[in-house]
Amino acid sequence: MDKSLKNKQYFKFCSYGFLKNLRFFDAFLLLFFLESGITYTQIGVLYALREIIINISEIPSGIIADTYGRKKSLIVSFSLYILSFLIFYFFNTFYLFILAIIFYGIGDAFRTGTHKGMIMDYLALNKWSHHKANYYGHTRSWSQKGSAISALIAGCLVLYSGSYRTIFLYSVIPYLINFINIYSYPNVLDYSLNTQKERKKKTLIFVFKSFIKSLKQPKVLQIINSSALHSAYLKAIKDYIQPVILQITLIIPFLLSMETKRKSGIVVGVVYFFIYLLTSYASKKSFKISELIKGNVPRLTLILGLTSGLVCGILYHFELWVLALIFFTCIYIFENIRKPLLTGEIADHVAPEILTSVISAQSFFGTITTSIIALSIGVLSDYQGLGVAFIIVSSILLLFTIVLNLQKFKNSSKISKL
Repeated sequence: MDKSLKNKQYFKFCSYGFLKNLRFFDAFLLLFFLESGITYTQIGVLYALREIIINISEIPSGIIADTYGRKKSLIVSFSLYILSFLIFYFFNTFYLFILAIIFYGIGDAFRTGTHKGMIMDYLALNKWSHHKANYYGHTRSWSQKGSAISALIAGCLVLYSGSYRTIFLYSVIPYLINFINIYSYPNVLDYSLNTQKERKKKTLIFVFKSFIKSLKQPKVLQIINSSALHSAYLKAIKDYIQPVILQITLIIPFLLSMETKRKSGIVVGVVYFFIYLLTSYASKKSFKISELIKGNVPRLTLILGLTSGLVCGILYHFELWVLALIFFTCIYIFENIRKPLLTGEIADHVAPEILTSVISAQSFFGTITTSIIALSIGVLSDYQGLGVAFIIVSSILLLFTIVLNLQKFKNSSKISKL
């Protein structure tokens, strides 16, 4: 990327993503739930509920961010995250976990799309919009680096404390630091419609109407649908990599005298560290990959990601843990190749003043799919096993994707004949 783009604000954007992803519990969340006596079905309920809460809050939160200020939206988001972390730390019952998930879901809704909108506005103000895919890919790569460092720190915390619970408390610290970072953003990026110099009567109703209008554009809807499925799939299944890593931990010969939980701290932390280094690199190089590969990269990576999930389920079922881990990692990599490209493409077809709302709509469609996948995986895992659950869900989504693409191909062929 051009060095002239790497100014003070660029590093603030990168710092935001880095600090945001220092969620030390991420690498151990499913193991924490299992340790607390939560079944896979209950885990599926928690994940599905989180997505339903996001679903309900997604579009209103995006519109509020566009209307009353994005910095305020992010501060509210981080405050709700912290409240959620504290509930997980202090309590140990399924029903209070539901409350924590609700706070987490609302916080996620207030954050989703907001920061991306600020980045796109910043590029537009500086007449750098033609760099958006590359620029966003670089800033997102710092988010993945944050996840990598987070996994290592979390592993050390579990090794030291022998508990998965304490990592929720430590997760509060980087989020408090990010408050300061967000407040330091220039006010022009707050983008409050009520304080613009134009003084037009741009109310919530105005923004909502503009938002609905943008969704009527076929290209925008096509992009949203294309990007939602793979992101939803990964979001629903990503924590299930933890039982795979735990199985590998049990067969590793070194540190045999160490208790499983402390040993898992080392192995899970190191594995996640390298996974996120790979995803960081994938995000950073996504723009170059799109230039090298001829064809529709989002569609190709969607099919490859779902296929990787299917193969992972087969390998898990036959207890080929290491190979299952490799294919699971591929799903992470494909997602991080896709996301910067799709974000830039959305910005090309949406008016800047409602960009946050439309990016939120992308998540809105995705959360519906995520909740269905999460609940299905949870129930199937309790009754059929985790491997079979992956096989069934991945096969259905892959079949749906192939049929949809064939249908599009038939429609385009009919049009060309006419």
